[in-house]
Amino acid sequence: MPVVTEEIENNGIVPPPPAPPGDGDGGSGEPYSSFPLSKEQIALWVLMTGIVMLFAGLSSAYIVLRGAPSWQNIDLPGLLWLNTIILVASSFTIDLARRAVSGNRIQTMKRWIAVSAALGLAFLVGQLAAWQQLVNAGVYLPSTLHSSFFYLLTGIHGVHLVGGVIAMGYVFRMAFRNRLTVFNCEPLKLCATYWHFMDGLWLYLFMLLVLA
Repeated sequence: MPVVTEEIENNGIVPPPPAPPGDGDGGSGEPYSSFPLSKEQIALWVLMTGIVMLFAGLSSAYIVLRGAPSWQNIDLPGLLWLNTIILVASSFTIDLARRAVSGNRIQTMKRWIAVSAALGLAFLVGQLAAWQQLVNAGVYLPSTLHSSFFYLLTGIHGVHLVGGVIAMGYVFRMAFRNRLTVFNCEPLKLCATYWHFMDGLWLYLFMLLVLA
């Protein structure tokens, strides 16, 4: 506006020049965010919260129904102990992969991701083998309340773990294409967080179903 401009100049006030594009935003065109979590991290925590609520409801029903007169315990496969050891080991190896990328040891990171994925698949195969042992013993989903909860809880956990294996495969593909570096490793960290979560969830279910 000419009048305003002349008034500013007459008062000796010079307006500041316009900021160049990307100034103050790291050249990305987007302003910096002071929020400590990324959108991906928020989505992951929302997902894990939903999973916790799902299993909290199922395990609550399991605990309540254990006192029902019709409750009958079943002999659970001893293979579950080996499966638990395998899953705990995979949690250690995925953390080793995370530490390797933080130390810029890319080849080491690739190896530990591959080992973690192999252990995850071994756990899933072991769970199917445990189911097969029950079937061979004549224990099916509707046989008893105990067997129903066992198939349901372990099955839902297995489905969510399959999602983790798929995510790990995606991360390994990024690593194989050298797209995971010390400066760009959030996908691996998110995958490791989810994997640790599924490991902890299984330990809870294992204690609930086997040790309780």
